Amino acid sequence: MHTTATTEIDTVIIGAGQAGLATAYHLGRRGCPYVVLDASARVGDNWRHQWDTLRLYSPAKYDRLPGLRFPAKGSTWPGKDDVADYLQSYALRFGLRVRTDSRVHGVRREGTAYAVATDEGDYRCRNVVVATGTFGRTPDVPELATELDPGILQLHSSEYRRPGQLRDGAVLVVGASHSGTDIAYEVAQNHPTVLMGRDCGQLPVRIDSPAGRMAFPILLFAWRHVVTRRTPIGRRLMGHVRHHGGPMLRVRRSDLARRGVERLADRLEQVTDGLPVIDGTPRAVTNIVWATGFRQNFDWIHLPVIGDDGWPDETRGVAADAPGLFFCGLSFQYAFSSMLLPGVGRDAAYVADRIAERALAPAVSPV
Repeated sequence: MHTTATTEIDTVIIGAGQAGLATAYHLGRRGCPYVVLDASARVGDNWRHQWDTLRLYSPAKYDRLPGLRFPAKGSTWPGKDDVADYLQSYALRFGLRVRTDSRVHGVRREGTAYAVATDEGDYRCRNVVVATGTFGRTPDVPELATELDPGILQLHSSEYRRPGQLRDGAVLVVGASHSGTDIAYEVAQNHPTVLMGRDCGQLPVRIDSPAGRMAFPILLFAWRHVVTRRTPIGRRLMGHVRHHGGPMLRVRRSDLARRGVERLADRLEQVTDGLPVIDGTPRAVTNIVWATGFRQNFDWIHLPVIGDDGWPDETRGVAADAPGLFFCGLSFQYAFSSMLLPGVGRDAAYVADRIAERALAPAVSPV
């Protein structure tokens, strides 16, 4: 039940994922009062709800947030539960002020301050950091999904956990970015599988091979310092990644072929008699996994800061048209690395510096 209580605090951070926690860490080191609000019951739950076999695409030695190494052998590839536990321990280690079970319903301007409405009451603050994730959390499923036979099991990639969820028979995976290719490769072990979607490319080497381990520091340097919003190659790739998905990172084209995945670069654009039209022919499938990403959903931010493409109008997380409003954890916030654990700390430090630089009246006490 919504209450009328209002808490005053200099900065509200929305989201207790890696971006929100890294921002909180840096604000704490700069003496800036803050609170982190998260709708989940525990820090790290967004990771716990991913599919069972998900692993990071970077070795543990690079997967640290500022101030704390990842507690795993440096050459290993942490799983999603490892990341969730790391984030939870990170918040505890640094005493980060996180309030869970606090869903934010709206952010609006009130005079020179911001009002943040939650389930537990309102916050009045000078700064807001939106750290709700790399992409919006509204599954982007095409409208034609409603035309499919109700006997076909449909799951968005955010709902997929393991092959055991699927019914016997063929699987169609729609969307061929890294999540779609990972899922297609996994389910093809026990199901005839079709993967549809444009080819988003693949890394030049297999990331978990000896050559990939040697090349990873070079790749990471490029992702941090070359493929940025300041360079032509970065700006080109930014649009591709934000609107079409990133390249295949672990599974490769040859892996899909060896496992017998039928690969089509077409988009799914037609349904006939309740069946998806694949390569010009209605195809009987019993399962569809929509690896089609998410739509940005910032309709709860009641400020004119969202562009026509659904993405915030910001530069390195700073919303120029709304002083005191910041973003952290966006895809390509500054570089390709922004959506990876090895890159979010730099973005968070930049945002924290901008908050610390703002001309503030005497700060109110932290909650």
